[in-house]
Amino acid sequence: MPLSEPTLTQPVRVCFGADIRKTIAQEARLLGASRALVLSTPHQCDAALEIAELLGPLASGVFCQAEMHTPVHVTNAAMAHVAETQADCVIAIGGGSTIGLGKAIAYRTDLPQIVIPTTYAGSEATPILGQTEDGVKTTLNDPSVLPEVILYDPELVKTLPVEMTVTSALNAMAHAAEALYATNRTDETDKMAVEGLTAFVEGLPKVIAEPSDLAAREATQRGAWACGTVLGKVGMALHHKLCHTLGGSFDLPHAETHAILLPHAIAYNARAASAELQPVCDLLGGDNAGLALHGFAKQMNAPLALRDLGLDERDLDRAADLATTKPYPNPRPVTREDIRALLQAAWAGDTPII
Repeated sequence: MPLSEPTLTQPVRVCFGADIRKTIAQEARLLGASRALVLSTPHQCDAALEIAELLGPLASGVFCQAEMHTPVHVTNAAMAHVAETQADCVIAIGGGSTIGLGKAIAYRTDLPQIVIPTTYAGSEATPILGQTEDGVKTTLNDPSVLPEVILYDPELVKTLPVEMTVTSALNAMAHAAEALYATNRTDETDKMAVEGLTAFVEGLPKVIAEPSDLAAREATQRGAWACGTVLGKVGMALHHKLCHTLGGSFDLPHAETHAILLPHAIAYNARAASAELQPVCDLLGGDNAGLALHGFAKQMNAPLALRDLGLDERDLDRAADLATTKPYPNPRPVTREDIRALLQAAWAGDTPII
């Protein structure tokens, strides 16, 4: 039987369980919706059509054009579809691309959202929206973009390719790692960050060994929820700034970029926040959290080099400039020279600089 668990930490109904997606009509009715618009990427259109079929007469349409980094022009097209279908609710099934589109619609319309994640990124658990326009990615934090309902169905991630499973998990872990040294961290966020990291450190090897293990998949989904929730509670720093820069300005894939940069950004900040990052070492061993994460990433066969994502070495100077243009809170001072060196190591797939 599906397990329904309303969270106690924020006003979101969070449900876990195999086949929980099949309760979608009931969840829509609980929100008072009668014209739900289902969102997905082109690749996951079949999944969106399944949700529309499960909704029956409660479905007003399907929009399968979500794109990575939530381009504003795609949101504009989706808004036209919202108006045409007179939607009173949006249902996003997919990863960060689709979830971002649902949030962008909610930000403009305040329509309620139901999210059915198919990756581990955790963005569904945050009031944060990142959007891209004219090659620049910006973020905002607003309660209106926090979904009302999240349905975690391990059936939907059991066929997630191992490579995507790993990068998506590291993406989620990045939220928790940076939360440990956030300027506004609390005992509650520290606890949640450690819970999220632990879920992945323990569960991800099991998922890789047996991708269809529903218990392991659900355990990692719980990790994704914890990591995403903590992301919405504290400010992020260097790692997320670098990922937004590379994603928005160079169109690099979101999860893979997070996976590659995570050890480098954490190693950089470990010089100033080793005590705060000690839980990472406790979980993974060693005495430098960045090197520990790099070793874990290698064990999981994660991508290690930005050049393998198509980033040209000639772009590193511009990326360093963009990432250091505006100051932001970070445990260690951010200089253009240091960030350029960090990016070079990440581009080449080298061991993080300590």
